[in-house]
Amino acid sequence: MKLVTIIGARPQFVKASVVSKALREAGHTEILVNTGQHYDDNMAKIFFEEMAIPRPDYDLGVGSGTHAQQTAASMIGIEEILIKEHPDFLIVYGDTNATVAGALAAAKLHIKIVHIEAGLRSYNRQMPEEINRIVTDVISDYLMVPTQVAADNLKREGIDQGVHIVGDVMVDALRTYTLVAEQKSIILNQLKLEKDDFILMTIHRPSNADSNERLSEILRSVSGVGLPVVFPVHPRSKARVEALMGDVDGDIRLIEPVGYLDMMLLEKYSRMIITDSGGVQKEAYLHKTPCLTVRSETEWVETVSDGWNYLVGDNLDLIQELSQNFPKPKSWSNHYGDGNSSSQIVTLLAQSHSGQKD
Repeated sequence: MKLVTIIGARPQFVKASVVSKALREAGHTEILVNTGQHYDDNMAKIFFEEMAIPRPDYDLGVGSGTHAQQTAASMIGIEEILIKEHPDFLIVYGDTNATVAGALAAAKLHIKIVHIEAGLRSYNRQMPEEINRIVTDVISDYLMVPTQVAADNLKREGIDQGVHIVGDVMVDALRTYTLVAEQKSIILNQLKLEKDDFILMTIHRPSNADSNERLSEILRSVSGVGLPVVFPVHPRSKARVEALMGDVDGDIRLIEPVGYLDMMLLEKYSRMIITDSGGVQKEAYLHKTPCLTVRSETEWVETVSDGWNYLVGDNLDLIQELSQNFPKPKSWSNHYGDGNSSSQIVTLLAQSHSGQKD
């Protein structure tokens, strides 16, 4: 079978690395399209190199812009590719503008859509990612959901056809690349960090990063945790963060964005993670690293119910309190699969394709 895969942002590079490998090992033809939503080399190129992701067949170079600009530019480029390549399936991941752009373009051309990581809901429509998820799920033909919770979310919305619980491809990636990271990454030595003696922070969502007042409050709260705080800064936020650091005490170490291997070690060996990223929350859980989420809701509700993740919301005082006295988690469960999600997805699609031909 022939598939077109759409990627455009760091988490999608990670997910595609394992699914693309499974597709190609099974002898299928994959056309890889990078929309270029993450246009900074440190945020894209290094991922392709570290994870041996095949070189994209098409690179649209969409870059930055408003949500409408990114989505429209991606749709135009993807439509041209789909008309030229005429694939059996289009694969999209997660909840970015590239995701919804690919799904819309394929739907109008009557190409079967595969949404990997379907069914997630924060129930906060102020988040553009939530709109992207909902729209993509409604028009997808194959909804590859990571958990029963995600399947239940879809069922409540009247979507019960084409839903497959396959686990999370991020588990496949984490199990594969954490071992590689242990052998190759020297990030702890480079930053002079000791295991379990620092905190990792990632902040990038507009609700946190685009307001000087909000971002300043976060930085001040984090400065009181009593440990070095490693903060890989998103290029979009870099100037704002640097301008605010003059008013902040404490050991907050601003660094450039890091590759996946370095990120795996930072997540695994930090005492705690402070983040507003959905993917980092889940990776924290998989590494069994306590997490504070600077949001009022999460798509990964299992991480909260098991006690590994606390939603800070607007109560930023909790950051200092919980960083020093994090309650012992109640449990840890294998919610997200056994690390064979990629092979399950490929098998399901191959079986469906064979059935369509018969």
